Amino acid sequence: MHALSFAKGHLDTHIIAIERTRNKFEAFSKLAAVDHLENLSLVHADAIAWIVHGVAPDTVDEIYILYPNPEQHNSNQQWLNMPFFEFLLSRLRVGGKIILATNIEPYIDDAEQQAVVVWRLSTERRLVATDSQRTHFEIKYLARGETCWQLTMIKPESYRTRFDDWSKI
Repeated sequence: MHALSFAKGHLDTHIIAIERTRNKFEAFSKLAAVDHLENLSLVHADAIAWIVHGVAPDTVDEIYILYPNPEQHNSNQQWLNMPFFEFLLSRLRVGGKIILATNIEPYIDDAEQQAVVVWRLSTERRLVATDSQRTHFEIKYLARGETCWQLTMIKPESYRTRFDDWSKI
């Protein structure tokens, strides 16, 4: 839902929407076909594998991670605890943002701490508006009266990762 509405509202921006599961991808493809949005690319793949091969360093303005499974019993599988998060940062342009949304307060607390302490990113944390409708999960959580949070992490100037220049690896 988010990719479609974002693409409709930002026709001058190229959007890449990646979905791993077949059912969700097929449903998404049907919805996207109705609008024929030329600025929206649909990808049926695992996001991590596809990004490694399909996205060059310093090329992305925003990455949205909306309502991921927080893997509460395995913190090594949480986005900001994975080595892959550094790879995502290498794909962002200076000033680029990673936007994480969740309805689980301990998860957003941990993510914010990791962003600041480990990744040295500036952050902006806010509540998600009660009328937001970016994903089916968000609609469901807000309709139940749950609080949802958004953490925006911003890549600063002169930020370097091990993945910025492949020739040095």
